Amino acid sequence: MSDSRVREALREFVAERDWDQFHSPENLAKSVVIEAAELLECFQWSSEHEGDRVRDELADVLTYCHLLATKLDLDVDQIVLDKLDKTRSKYPVETARGSSEKYDRLPD
Repeated sequence: MSDSRVREALREFVAERDWDQFHSPENLAKSVVIEAAELLECFQWSSEHEGDRVRDELADVLTYCHLLATKLDLDVDQIVLDKLDKTRSKYPVETARGSSEKYDRLPD
């Protein structure tokens, strides 16, 4: 899923600007939420959206997620796969297929 080119490009970009000093886990987590809100704003009044703007905002969200994972020494691919395993057990195909119910409201 993740690409080493992305990690390296982000590392270089941040290093060239000496921005790592501002990238505490707390600040990066705040930035993820702020950028996610800007992404949501693309859909605020309509399901119609500007493709380029959505791409840019999604890229911002992903950028801060990558930076946060790097700061916390987490492998982006592995944490996604680990969470998928947990979620798979909460949402078995037999009871979750075609349903948007939260796991604790699915039939047993």
